[in-house]
Amino acid sequence: MRVLSIVHDPAVTGGGGLFERVVVERGDHLDRWVVAEGDAAPGDPTRWEAVMVFGGAMHPDQDAEHPWLQDEVAFIERAVAQGVPTIGVCLGAQLLARAAGAWVGPAAAAEVGWFSVEVNDEGAADPVLRALPRRVDAFQWHYYTFELPDGAVELARSEAVRQAYRLGERAWGIQFHAEVDRRMLDRWFREGASELPKPIDEIRAETDRLLGRWNEHGHALSTAFLDEAQRLASREPEAARR
Repeated sequence: MRVLSIVHDPAVTGGGGLFERVVVERGDHLDRWVVAEGDAAPGDPTRWEAVMVFGGAMHPDQDAEHPWLQDEVAFIERAVAQGVPTIGVCLGAQLLARAAGAWVGPAAAAEVGWFSVEVNDEGAADPVLRALPRRVDAFQWHYYTFELPDGAVELARSEAVRQAYRLGERAWGIQFHAEVDRRMLDRWFREGASELPKPIDEIRAETDRLLGRWNEHGHALSTAFLDEAQRLASREPEAARR
């Protein structure tokens, strides 16, 4: 498959992390659109069998500070409208919701660190979210949330906010960071130390305890998404998505 990874500030966030590595491990072709570096929008979304949209330090409504957000949202809207399987992670999930016309804005409570996420019955039956257990300790770093777009189904949530949804049958948003690896988190902890709600030693101890299993879940989740994208591509000729 051809897979497009949309990343924002890869020097800071690490880009698509584990999810991008899974694409390469499978033997699929990976392209990257680095939006925040001024790269032009990559044209017709149907050039790819799957699109992945990752996180960033910016918020989904900061068009004044980041005018390229409008082009990104327009591309995501076209990808969804044309039936290209799409998954948004953290900021990506918020931008997907925005592209579908839903409200996005500050959450009542931020989540930075490890938080429990509960997968509901719809999530347990979903072809992508069922890769996760019904309850999982998930890594989070966000201050915003979103309403469900019209036609979307909630798949998971935490005590604070909605954590996952499916829009139609070909698009998913996950608020948690299933793509992170040790190298990414080490950098986030170093550069974002002032945002951590706990002492750094405590956060690192939690990470030592939880990250290995979390990476197994992230690998399973990204594989499930790519498997579903491949199934959809094999079922429907490319021309039918246009």
